[in-house]
Amino acid sequence: MKKIFAFILLSLVLNTQAQLRKNMFAKDPYINLENWDKQRLTWGYYLGFNSYDFKFDYKSVGPDVQVKSTTGFNVGLVGNVRLYEYIDLRFEPGLYYTQRDLAFPDLTQPKDILREVKSTYIHFPLLLKFSALRTGNVRPYLLGGVSTALNLSSNAKIKDDNYTNRFRMTKWSNFYEVGFGVDLYLEYFKFSPSIRGVFSLKDELIRDNDPNSPWTSDIASMKTRGVFVNFTFQ
Repeated sequence: MKKIFAFILLSLVLNTQAQLRKNMFAKDPYINLENWDKQRLTWGYYLGFNSYDFKFDYKSVGPDVQVKSTTGFNVGLVGNVRLYEYIDLRFEPGLYYTQRDLAFPDLTQPKDILREVKSTYIHFPLLLKFSALRTGNVRPYLLGGVSTALNLSSNAKIKDDNYTNRFRMTKWSNFYEVGFGVDLYLEYFKFSPSIRGVFSLKDELIRDNDPNSPWTSDIASMKTRGVFVNFTFQ
């Protein structure tokens, strides 16, 4: 599925690049979608990639939990409301799939050391977009805001814990987000690649039933952080 997703995204990006090159080297380049940003409400969709991580804080000094991130994928919708000439309000609900592998160096048995944390998030970000002055068919921007996410793979309601190979997280998480991107105005649509950092505001770890658990007893907090690379089409 990831290969199919990557192929579709690559095809869209290459097509966009071809349109940009055609416009840039034309004898009489023209302004595409000249009145696009004057619309009060616009819609679109995005595809992209993510890399999630965890930030751990500990109760005592000892070996850290090692986190190995993998590349996941994102897909979602965009609703954009123009507030002022250079400020927009955006709602970007989407589905985010990722996996993080945790290694606990204190433990010796292979079955106890590794925990695969697979997460499927339904992500609900509310963002402010601050755009610069448009130059030709290019317009850079900054993004910032807050979000909440439902983790469909949290295992929050399961009574089993790490003693039966179940790593548990809270079902809902809250984040703040900051990022930047650029709007590229093409002949028929607007293409916007962006990079965004996402940082959790609360502890997401559900402790094991045993207060002396070797997996969770020394962890003071565990917070998600991640990087999103999205390609938006409007």
